[in-house]
Order: sequence, then structure tokens, then C-alpha cells
Amino acid sequence: MLDTNGTWESDMKIAFIGLGNMGGGMAANLVKAGHKVRAFDLSEEALARAKEAGCETFSSVREAVEGAEAVVSMLPNGAIVKDVYTKDVIGHTPHAATLIDCSTIDVATAREVADAAHAEGYKMVDAPVSGGIAAANAGTLTFMVGGEIHAFDAAKPVLEAMGKAVIHAGAVGNGQAAKICNNMLLAIHMAGTCEAFKMAEKLGLDPQTFYDISSVSSGQNWSMTSYCPVPGVGPQAPSDNDYQGGFATALMLKDLRLAMEAAENADAAVPMGSRAAALYEDFTGAGNGGLDFSALIKTY
Repeated sequence: MLDTNGTWESDMKIAFIGLGNMGGGMAANLVKAGHKVRAFDLSEEALARAKEAGCETFSSVREAVEGAEAVVSMLPNGAIVKDVYTKDVIGHTPHAATLIDCSTIDVATAREVADAAHAEGYKMVDAPVSGGIAAANAGTLTFMVGGEIHAFDAAKPVLEAMGKAVIHAGAVGNGQAAKICNNMLLAIHMAGTCEAFKMAEKLGLDPQTFYDISSVSSGQNWSMTSYCPVPGVGPQAPSDNDYQGGFATALMLKDLRLAMEAAENADAAVPMGSRAAALYEDFTGAGNGGLDFSALIKTY
């Protein structure tokens, strides 16, 4: 609710839709920040975990959004986002509420859903995240937010309870644009990092030695210095846990498919992105979708 100074207090009533690997931790952090979280998911197991974290749980979206001052969603794809918002959120949530979709979906659907919300008088933003499951649990996500500035200002306090950075990317849909461009670049970096380590190895260079040199040279990048695909090299990463946890290859492929669709619609040339997408298509098709995306190094 708004206090006497016109700013949000920490006891907002927030509906949270989608309590999977990311959403569960995010909802728990809203509770820790003092908010009253009304949670919904199709999974009874996810609902049970949310209840243990202090959320009030409901058996439908419409029940969860009743009386909410904000709605946060973290859903698998654009079709589900559109269905949930057009059928159960818009028109069933108080019109003063701010609608915040944190799912990673295509730009066109994000804009379509926001247009439908705006037509009914709601403020809505798309706010996809970077950081993965560990950051969702720790409350250190980065949010890339698309929407009008007044909607961004309304959403920001909610997002700050779940992240370390909340960045306004511009108009509705621009949050999704930033996310897919960022993850396309990440996929390109990871593929190049895997190639370089394997080539160094075949040339007789010790992986740690190559890391010590390249991590402080012009080849340095996040995939090398923060998320090294070689076990035992650099900071702790999924490669040190047999590529379990982290950011699943299947999710990276989902983002790359969105990037390829967006590139085609925008007539943007993405030869490196296209090659990265093809590599992850093949790797996922070989049964590796559940492994962290750094496991791509296994193909070299």
C-alpha cells in the first residue's frame, strides 16, 4: 500500500503466479521483504514449498489475484502468459494493481498482453531476469524492464525485493528484447570459450595456464572468468558438479529460438547467433537439455 509520502510500504499484497525453479525463490524473497504473497501454481509440490516459505497459497489464479496490489508472473512461454493474463488476471485484479511479467517470452506477445492490460486501465511491465536459480534464491537477480516510466516506477520496489539491479530498458517489450540479445551474446561467448579451451588443450597448453593468461588478456569474458566450462578451473561453477544445476541447456535453446525469431522479424543479421543456436539445437537434440549450458564443451 502507499504510505503518507506516496511511496510503497513493505507490506504490499502481491499475487505470484508460477512457482517453478525461478518463481519459488522469487516469491520467498518477497515474503522476506515483508510482503503478503498470494501464490498459485499448477504443481501441488510447488505450492507446498511456497507455503513453507510463508506464502498464502490458492487453487486458482483468480483467487490469488483477488485484492492484489501487484501481480508477478514467472511462466514457461508466451502462450501461457497470454492465456493467464487475458483470462484470469486482466479484469479480475484490482485496476490499481501493477502487473509484472518476469517470464522470458517473445517480444510480440509481451507487447500484445501489455496492450490488453493498458486497454483495461492497468499498468504493466515486462521484466525478464538474468542470474539463474541461485540468484533467484539469493535475491540477486537483474531485471530488464520494459514499460512506461510510471509503470516502471510502480514495479521497481517489488522487483528490488528480488534482485540486485532493476534497469529500465524503455518501452513495453524492450525488457524481452534486452534479455534475448543478452543471452544470445552469452551463448556466443560460451561456445567460443569452449572452443578455445579445447584447442589450447590439443595444442598442449594446460587449462589452468590458459585460464591464467586469457582471463587477464583480451580474450577475457564472463563465460571464462565467472562460469568456466572446464572443471576445476576458475570460480566454482556447474562444470565442477558434472554440469548439474545452473542454467539448463534447454532454457538457453529456448532463448536462442526467441532471439532467432526476433532477428528474422527485425531483419537483423545474426550469423554468430545463428551458429550458436544451431550448436545448442544439436546438443539438446542429443539428450543434453537438462545439463548446464556450459556442458557444450563436451561436443568439442
